[in-house]
This record gives sequence, C-alpha cells and structure tokens, in this order.
Amino acid sequence: MGQSSILPEQVDGLSGMSLPKFIVGMIFALAIVVAWSFLGGASLGTTLFRVIACAIVIQLGYFLLVFAMVVRNAPKSADRIRDVERKLSSTEDGEKFSARRSLR
Repeated sequence: MGQSSILPEQVDGLSGMSLPKFIVGMIFALAIVVAWSFLGGASLGTTLFRVIACAIVIQLGYFLLVFAMVVRNAPKSADRIRDVERKLSSTEDGEKFSARRSLR
C-alpha cells in the first residue's frame, strides 16, 4: 500500500508493455520477415535489409511509446508526494504519532 505512490500510473493500458514482452514480440516479428523473404525468393542481401529496416521501425515505435508514457506522466511536486504519503501512513484516529500532536 505504501509503494503505490512510487509505481507509475497506467497510461491508456500501455504500462503492461515490459521489455521482455517487447523483445519476444520483436523476435517473432523479425522471424516472420525472414520467413516472408525466404518464401518470396529474396536474396540474402534483400532479406538482411528487410530485417534491419523492420527492427529499426519496431525500435522507433517502442521508443515513441515509452516517450509518450513519460511525457503524459508529468512529475509531481514534492509537496503533493509528501501529502499522499502522509495520507497513506496516517491512522483512522488522525495523525496519532505525528510530531505536531500536543502533549497535553
């Protein structure tokens, strides 16, 4: 519960795209390009060019996705983060162990 303020918020359902999922997807996409080139009778040079071009396009798309997620999650001021942490750590009785509590 205390770590919820540390974790990034979900942006349009895209936060589930982790690096391992991306790498596996990229390998499958490149394998499809290789199979398509082989079945189409393309030369080794053409196949290599297609694989490199496909890898660049995939990498560019992933970079833009991550960049959009970073831009949409604007940094929060320290005061807002501190207020959220106080709300999460306070008990139902109020700030029971707070330094602001009087000693009456």
